[in-house]
Amino acid sequence: MKLGLISDTHGYFDPALPKIFEGVEHILHAGDICGNDVILKLEQIAPVTAVLGNNDYDPQYRELEAVEFEGTRFLIHHIVPLGQPHANIFDSVQRVRPDIVLFGHTHKTHDSVVDGVRYLNPGYAGRQRFNLGRSVALLKLKSGEAPVEFIRL
Repeated sequence: MKLGLISDTHGYFDPALPKIFEGVEHILHAGDICGNDVILKLEQIAPVTAVLGNNDYDPQYRELEAVEFEGTRFLIHHIVPLGQPHANIFDSVQRVRPDIVLFGHTHKTHDSVVDGVRYLNPGYAGRQRFNLGRSVALLKLKSGEAPVEFIRL
């Protein structure tokens, strides 16, 4: 199964996304959507699970989502402060016991394993900000493996 990972669109739908996400079966958006137009366009590609970011106020989304695909459990939350083990999100990690935590907010790609849980950040897909490279990611779930490919926008 192929998943599209995206975060921090900040109301911008990059025209390269349909081609990049071609063939994905589901898209996970890790917050800072900033406008439902982005979700509607992503839904034309594949079903979407999205969470609120610190710039979102849409009552149809929640701050935290737990989903499972191909036996791999995901926990999606916008802000995951990896250096702060007492942050509230880690209570959810203990409760849900995900294989992968997907997050955004930092605008930087990230892939690490902490205490047996993989933490992924696809970067940010909004308009160019700061001096950071924009990106999304593709994740392929197969036979217990989940290689990730970060794609520059």
